[in-house]
Amino acid sequence: MASLPPAAQGPDAVEIREVWADNLEEEFAVIRDVIDEYPYVAMDTEFPGFVVQPAGDYSCQSDVNYAALAGNVNILKLIQLGLTFGNEDGALPPRGTGGRGCIWQFNFRGFDPRNDPSSANSIDLLRRSGIDFDRFATEGVDSTRFAELMMSSGVVLNDNVQWATFHSGHDFGYLLRLLTGREMPKTLAEFLNLTKTFFPVLYDIKHLMKFCGGSLYGGLSKLGELLKVQRVGTSHQAGSDSLLTLRCFLKVKNLYLKKSLKLYDGLLFGLIPGEGVIKPGPLPI
Repeated sequence: MASLPPAAQGPDAVEIREVWADNLEEEFAVIRDVIDEYPYVAMDTEFPGFVVQPAGDYSCQSDVNYAALAGNVNILKLIQLGLTFGNEDGALPPRGTGGRGCIWQFNFRGFDPRNDPSSANSIDLLRRSGIDFDRFATEGVDSTRFAELMMSSGVVLNDNVQWATFHSGHDFGYLLRLLTGREMPKTLAEFLNLTKTFFPVLYDIKHLMKFCGGSLYGGLSKLGELLKVQRVGTSHQAGSDSLLTLRCFLKVKNLYLKKSLKLYDGLLFGLIPGEGVIKPGPLPI
């Protein structure tokens, strides 16, 4: 159930462990076994795009951003989740074939591109990136069982785990919706409190980039280029993106923020309370 991308051959090979319904339990058994030794967790998700635009009056841009996030997460379905576990040196758990370092890619059932809300452009991109929606529908992970195993894994609700993400408001939204079985909180403040409970220590690299002297910019792939971090696997697949996220995070931390990193714990890009005050327009004459 694992795959070894061509780019990952050699002594530093990384194995992407594909998780389906039939191996979900055994893969979580491995995760429970490695989390204490590899407590840096990077996450990425794939979802059906964006279909909701917020309406109404808001006092700041962060509230607009959260309204859009909540509206989309409430009606769309998670397709894929990538998790990478590492230690502070960037080493991965050697649980792959032949002792290779490995990462995990969870493929979920439940999303039907023919009938469920989605963005056509996003679905086309995922298909071009190798997502097989027919296989996901028949062999994919049941989200309820995933949530049960995740809650008992030691990965969430754990002060010793540090989460590394990139522009991750939606990632945490989809994961929280899965774990709680509830719709998104009504307000940004409630969402951030819930995020803090489940993920006590987290860093969003997109926010961290603001404090790196102006030398870092762009999306995740561009950041990898700037930091000379080589991608393993296919972009726009959650496993590959989560590994790139962890490696970029460790480089940013060690090169730019070794002493100040803790200042940015819990701050999600675009979701800083009160950020981007919106000035009211002139009154009509």
